[in-house]
Amino acid sequence: MSEQPAPAARQQLDSAAADAVRAYAARTRAGADRFAAALEDIAANGLPAPEDCTPWEDLREAHLARLAAQRPAVA
Repeated sequence: MSEQPAPAARQQLDSAAADAVRAYAARTRAGADRFAAALEDIAANGLPAPEDCTPWEDLREAHLARLAAQRPAVA
């Protein structure tokens, strides 16, 4: 058998970093829950009518505008 190195000890996070990781986990979990709910709705009721949907190009442009507003342009 080959010898494997012992696992390294984990580095503990300070309380602020741990809180930030927990907050990120909560946001990620909430997003996954919304996505799962949308998929369950599609499974139960079928796909929505195309005229009731927003074109992906409009969604993309709105998202890019939000990102641009968050980060100032570099000259």
